[in-house]
Amino acid sequence: MFETRRVYDEKRRAGGYRVLVDRMWPRGLKKEEVKPDLWLRDIAPSSELRKWFAHDPGKWDEFRKRYFRELKQRQGEVARLLEHERQGKVILLFGARDAEHNNAVALQQYLETHRGGKAA
Repeated sequence: MFETRRVYDEKRRAGGYRVLVDRMWPRGLKKEEVKPDLWLRDIAPSSELRKWFAHDPGKWDEFRKRYFRELKQRQGEVARLLEHERQGKVILLFGARDAEHNNAVALQQYLETHRGGKAA
């Protein structure tokens, strides 16, 4: 099971393997405060894609398509997350303000369609 949580709102540390999936460290937070089990920055969208998207909900569908294409080139990182999920719940931590239109939500959708080697 995958779950997404905004790193700034995530005060409790219980309930799963916590993976920060942003390319850049969340502003204003110290590593001691976040304490992710893993910081998988290479699974985040490219800097070019992130800048193009700029968290514009109107670009959400196109962002997802472009990000999914990037994820197809990062199957090692995808496999790593899927392996952690086989062992239990994985919490995908993100820093964006928009809890519905961000890379962690898109990543969760991608991962859920690629369990067991299914292609989407």
